[in-house]
Amino acid sequence: VQLQAFGGGLVQAGGSLRLSCAGSGRTLGRYSVAWFRQAPGKEREFVAGMDWSASSSYYADSAKGRFTISRDNAKNTVYLQMNSLKPEDTAVYYCAATTVLGGTTNRYQYNYWGQGTLVTVSS
Repeated sequence: VQLQAFGGGLVQAGGSLRLSCAGSGRTLGRYSVAWFRQAPGKEREFVAGMDWSASSSYYADSAKGRFTISRDNAKNTVYLQMNSLKPEDTAVYYCAATTVLGGTTNRYQYNYWGQGTLVTVSS
């Protein structure tokens, strides 16, 4: 499956953005999905994930209460709604898909990656 992430941009602290990740080639409904992010000079880190059936979702502590992952398998698209953004949320955000049934926070278990979309939060 090919993934394309979009929706990043520049936003002030406290603002919101919604990222989208469109799948093509295969139905995204076959995969558990997640969002990761990578800030300059830092490792890529897990942000939020959802299993293939959308029955469970899980979040990094930094995202809990502010970010929401969702998916629309009919549209072959995954979303990340980000509210109450902080400057430390500034990063390139990547969507990813895995065949691990319930999903995983381990980036090395993700087989497919989108190209990333930049989110910049100004203070």
